[in-house]
Amino acid sequence: MTPVYGSTRRTGPGGPWSMLRPGPRSALPRMLTWAPLGPRDNTELAELIARSEAADTPPYRTSAQETAEYFVDPTYSGVAGRDENGVMRAFGLVRLRPAGEIYASMTGTVDPQWRKRGIGVALLHWQTERARHLIGAERAGEPTGSSTVAVPAHIVTTVLEDDERMKEHLAELRFEPRRWYREVRRPLSEPIPEVDLDGFLTIEPWSEELDDAVRRAHNQAFADSGGGSMSPEEWRAGRAYFAPQWSFVALDRSGDRARVAGYALSSRYEQDWEALGWREGYTDVIGVLADYRSRDAGPALLTAVMRAYAADGMEYAAAGFESDDPSGAVDLFLDLGYTATRGTILYGLDV
Repeated sequence: MTPVYGSTRRTGPGGPWSMLRPGPRSALPRMLTWAPLGPRDNTELAELIARSEAADTPPYRTSAQETAEYFVDPTYSGVAGRDENGVMRAFGLVRLRPAGEIYASMTGTVDPQWRKRGIGVALLHWQTERARHLIGAERAGEPTGSSTVAVPAHIVTTVLEDDERMKEHLAELRFEPRRWYREVRRPLSEPIPEVDLDGFLTIEPWSEELDDAVRRAHNQAFADSGGGSMSPEEWRAGRAYFAPQWSFVALDRSGDRARVAGYALSSRYEQDWEALGWREGYTDVIGVLADYRSRDAGPALLTAVMRAYAADGMEYAAAGFESDDPSGAVDLFLDLGYTATRGTILYGLDV
């Protein structure tokens, strides 16, 4: 089976196991002993994922701190398979992520020594059925008479773009490719260009005082492209690796009160560096409001980020972006010397 699928990194899910039953496990291969997966299993889970990532060499490494986020919210259901010595050899996890519509995301892997035995395919079937069950329960909890049409729901997972076997298994379950995620990288040894902004736009360091204004700008920027809105709690979640010293805000000071025109938020994923063979800063999210996309706010933010990385001794600047086009690329990155590296694909099934 696969590398750690469904882990497009930089995101986190979760919840107390006691709130959800794992669903039927009779279809899972009996060569392993299956039991519910919960927070107490996190150390073993992180070790299993580390073994998978060492074999599959994705462009990141997942820490135990990140896997602990799988269990934050009461909306997950998972199983772990152990061998006769009690070593975790496989896991599958499903969690709900309501965002206007209902999303059930699937994550899992099989130990490299235990692949090609049908375990991964069985886990995919288990997760898909479990996701349907959780979506049904979520819909049943909607207020009576609130709508004559069920809230749209989707089961989603991500796989590395070159994992042909997993893509075939998902196609057999009628999943379709929906979004393409591309990693990009740029050596900081190359000159970083100067970007001239008009007199009213400035690039300033991120600060706590600006953070909620940045969140509101983020919601507006993503609403322009059909995205959902983030609450203050959602915005602050998953910041274990956030690097404020590498994060910047573009401000429009043409009026009485400064307005956020754009932002670039970075993280420091030191657990990746040994596997990569170099030190890099990672731009987790960059956004520019529509009114400022022709005024070089995006390039100015990225060059500020690159200079901050270089000043801290980083060798590369890296980032990720998503597209609904498999050949899509963001000119903003390419024009500044970034090149595309390995990518992932989000597969979806409407239910």
